[in-house]
Amino acid sequence: MKNLNFKTIFASTLALFTWFCIILQFYISSDKFINIISYFTILCNSLIAVSLSFSTFFPKTKLGAFFSSLSVKTAIALYIFIVFVVYNTVLRGIWKPTGWQLFLDNMLHVLIPILYILSWLFFVTKGKLNWNNGLYWLLFPLIYLIYSLIRGAIVNWYPYPFLNAVKLGYNQVIINIIIMLFVFLISGSALIAINNKSLKK
Repeated sequence: MKNLNFKTIFASTLALFTWFCIILQFYISSDKFINIISYFTILCNSLIAVSLSFSTFFPKTKLGAFFSSLSVKTAIALYIFIVFVVYNTVLRGIWKPTGWQLFLDNMLHVLIPILYILSWLFFVTKGKLNWNNGLYWLLFPLIYLIYSLIRGAIVNWYPYPFLNAVKLGYNQVIINIIIMLFVFLISGSALIAINNKSLKK
């Protein structure tokens, strides 16, 4: 019972804190609303906030049941893991945030991803996942990448440098997308392996 209470407190606190960071990001940003929500980081942190809110506070609703499923929780863990890895290895050096933006930069790209992944590792009830799950999980990033290219061509704005078809050309961007999807697939397969291995203990 104590473990269940701790899990609930952890999930609800993380949900509220993530909501706070997302709302604060919108509040302090001078960028357009549509540009802000076009960042994969914002979308994935929003998924964390929404999923934890429904699975913790409204678990008996349809959305609560959906976000409580192992496949959905693992997919979100995959997406936020990619946010963590790509930002901190590729994108961190391209700008120098200060003040509240520096705070949010580290919350949305470091602390919240780590906390959610830890919650997936230790608090999510594990069950059998099939390797096909990894393919299904590619749909969200694939749709996002296609959306970014189409919108970028229309408004001449791209959320990330590796998607900028104006500067890089479409051939290079397509190669970048293939690499990204491959990273998603490999990382998703690793999460499936970790999940399924935990069932044998």
